Amino acid sequence: MILVHVALLSGQTAAFRAALESTVADLRDRAREEFQVGIGSLSIGGRLLESKQNLEEVGLADGDTVHATVQQACLVSSHTARAFALIRSDGRVLTWGHPDTGGNSSRVQDQLHGVKEVQTTGRAFAAVLASGGVVCWGHEEFGGNSSKVQPLLRDVRRLCASDGAFAAILGDGRVAVWGDEYFGGQCSEAVRELSDVIDIQATERAFAALCRSGRVVTWGRSDLGGCSDSVQNQLQSVQEVISSSGAFAALLADGRVVSWGHPYFGGDSSSVSSECSELTLQSVQSVEASCGAFAAILHDGSVVTWGARYYGGDSSKVHADLHNVREVRASGRAFAAIRHDGRVVTWGDKFSGGDCGAVRHDLQDVLQIQSSQKAFAAILGSGRVLTWGEASSGGDSSSVQEELQNVRQIKGSQRAFAAICENGRVVCWGDPECGGDGRMLQEQLQDVHFQRCG
Repeated sequence: MILVHVALLSGQTAAFRAALESTVADLRDRAREEFQVGIGSLSIGGRLLESKQNLEEVGLADGDTVHATVQQACLVSSHTARAFALIRSDGRVLTWGHPDTGGNSSRVQDQLHGVKEVQTTGRAFAAVLASGGVVCWGHEEFGGNSSKVQPLLRDVRRLCASDGAFAAILGDGRVAVWGDEYFGGQCSEAVRELSDVIDIQATERAFAALCRSGRVVTWGRSDLGGCSDSVQNQLQSVQEVISSSGAFAALLADGRVVSWGHPYFGGDSSSVSSECSELTLQSVQSVEASCGAFAAILHDGSVVTWGARYYGGDSSKVHADLHNVREVRASGRAFAAIRHDGRVVTWGDKFSGGDCGAVRHDLQDVLQIQSSQKAFAAILGSGRVLTWGEASSGGDSSSVQEELQNVRQIKGSQRAFAAICENGRVVCWGDPECGGDGRMLQEQLQDVHFQRCG
């Protein structure tokens, strides 16, 4: 037995007697119970400790001090989801919204502890535990049942979701998938043999896996991004993959972008990629996607868009205002760009937030923007929240404005929003069928710590 001290950044410490053959995961569980908060990771001397290794293997000695990071609360939902999940700071999960699509997690609630990550297909949710296992709930056909691959779901590092299936990255770089086969829930032997996957992104019905070597491997519905054969020779030194509902865009190390998938949803970027085009995809810094279009921020702060016009693929009317842009966010059919001066520029479908005219005068000192399918919500430097877009999708927050004080995090579902305030309270608005009413859980939605998630 050795004595191990665990220290938080806040200065709190605790001491534990532990056997050398016990694991880092065991030590983390004991720290979580002692501090009553979720523990994200443990490290010593700046070196992260692997959960599955025992204390002797990581070189811990009697009297050593291990530093722990606190896992703070995080809201989870998506543009296709009709429910929310809240990962509490103690690693437990609360859910609300439509009960058949993940809003009711009572069946697995006793398993939802030590949760590190949650993702949703829109009809089901999946949680990664500190142990590396996975717990699913919601519509079984669309990802709510992982029993067929459960033996593989060990040491899971990350999850990604299409609209009906999940893909998990395992600790050894391999991939496991489950859910509806028409949404990418089945993959080829070549995908199962991958061993260096570091990230996965998904369209509505296809997945793209980014490998450590910089190459990309795809599967799922071919016309929605599941087949990348036409651009495979260009997919070299890929840094990041971004997805719309039916297409992918890959950001290369040299700042160029390669896209594939359905042309209508942004799978054809030739109009902004050729040397003769007025705006070209060169020196790209980041890319954001709506359901059917992409917007790229260039290194000079300008923005280039492509894809379906009615999904924000045409930004020509606001081109003169798109300068010094630091971030772009998208609803289902519109974009909102935050400039370095804190101002916001919007374009796309006006019924999906593409017209912020009603609040434009007040949209100053904007820190961040989140979206539902048809509305936007902006957090200002003052901690206030401004919303616009379709009223029934969260674009009208007047009923909860008095509660939206010192807001630190917002997340949108299909037609609703949830916000975490500095006082630890969660405030919801929008369509009750999509999580816009959290009153039944109000006592539990208190004293919440926050972090920005996605």
